[in-house]
Amino acid sequence: MITAIVLIKTSVDRIPEIAESIAALDSVSEVFSVTGTYDLIAMVRVARHDDLADVIPGKISKIAGVEATDTHVAFRTYSQHDLEAAFAIGLDG
Repeated sequence: MITAIVLIKTSVDRIPEIAESIAALDSVSEVFSVTGTYDLIAMVRVARHDDLADVIPGKISKIAGVEATDTHVAFRTYSQHDLEAAFAIGLDG
């Protein structure tokens, strides 16, 4: 699974509508409304690297009100959830 973090600049008067449209896309797992230089952050998860082109420039960038995107592809994922699951292997509760 390939994870991309997509920083998105939008029309500020349509942030909720744009966020909902992005969140409705199949490969998007979460969309966050944030402060700072960007208005939204989307987590995109796809099976193949080539699929990123279908989702980010092919779908996200074409949503009305999306002005710019800046994409970062993750090398590895570290999370508390993953650590807890690893330590629970073989334990009967």
